[in-house]
Amino acid sequence: MLKIIRSWFEKYFSDEEAVIVFLLLAISTFLLLTLGALITPVLASIVIAYILQGLVVKLQRMGVGHIYAVLTVFAVFLGLTLATVLVLLPLVATQVSSLFKELPHMLSNAQSLIKLLPERYPELISEEAVASVYSQVTNEVTSFTQWVLSFSLSSIPAVIAIMIYAVLVPIMVFFFLKDKEQLLASLSSFLPAERRLMKEIWRESNLQFANYIRGKVLEIVIVGVATYLAFVWVGLEYSVLLAILVGLSVVIPYIGAAVVTIPVALIGLFQFGWGSEFIWLMVIYGVIQGVDGNVLVPLLFSEVVNLHPVIIITSVLLFGGFWGIWGVFFAIPLATLIKAIFAAWPRSAGSPA
Repeated sequence: MLKIIRSWFEKYFSDEEAVIVFLLLAISTFLLLTLGALITPVLASIVIAYILQGLVVKLQRMGVGHIYAVLTVFAVFLGLTLATVLVLLPLVATQVSSLFKELPHMLSNAQSLIKLLPERYPELISEEAVASVYSQVTNEVTSFTQWVLSFSLSSIPAVIAIMIYAVLVPIMVFFFLKDKEQLLASLSSFLPAERRLMKEIWRESNLQFANYIRGKVLEIVIVGVATYLAFVWVGLEYSVLLAILVGLSVVIPYIGAAVVTIPVALIGLFQFGWGSEFIWLMVIYGVIQGVDGNVLVPLLFSEVVNLHPVIIITSVLLFGGFWGIWGVFFAIPLATLIKAIFAAWPRSAGSPA
């Protein structure tokens, strides 16, 4: 047994740099698991700066100086952030409030529609089953409403934390953009001079991260805007709220689209009933999902390493369980990073396979 373990260790850890990379990965994972909540503003700032860095590089290639490129991109970032806070969030809050006020009326309509099912399909659905389902749904909605009210009353500390992050994150984003080279040089000084393995892993994972993160942000915006315009065109209520949900659903491959279909269909059904308008709504929504999956995703993520759907879903569940929404968002890049590490990891040729 010891001979097998020693042979395996000699095969995969005979390279000194491989041992250093393994220790760095272990320490980084430990810090994220234990201190992730405390350093969330720093992580968020790094992600935002990483997304914006592409625009800074493009401006520099056009002849704009580094500091002016940073200031221009940072100004755009602040403008979009303020527009979101001052325009989008109040609209969402208004629609959420309106939705909760309409819940009793929606439940009444749902009860009327459900009661028709035993009359139309008596051989499939009984009145007792309908009454039981409706009672359970009503109880769940009541419990959820009470939870929302209690959450809103106990969320004052969270609001204060968000206000603090709203100041800290933009400041850190600016300095990450402005002093990127100095920060990277400082970090590199702690690493060994010979970094062949690290450079190879970084080169591959950087390509995947850059393509995925920027592409995913662009996909969220395109799908969200297209969905909002389509919902407004058909006259669907709560268009802003539903469009944001549909846009954010692309973060979770396969699962997100299936889950967000439920509120879209329910609100459309309550508003339009079993008519042609509801059918048109679902057809248009299906077209948007089809264009996203078959046109937009291949176009935006052509350079991302293809992963099997089982690996993607497993990664979403695993990293989402560790780091919440951040883990869900970075599930695919982290999975490709692990794949890049395995592909680049040195193996001793003299050891048995």
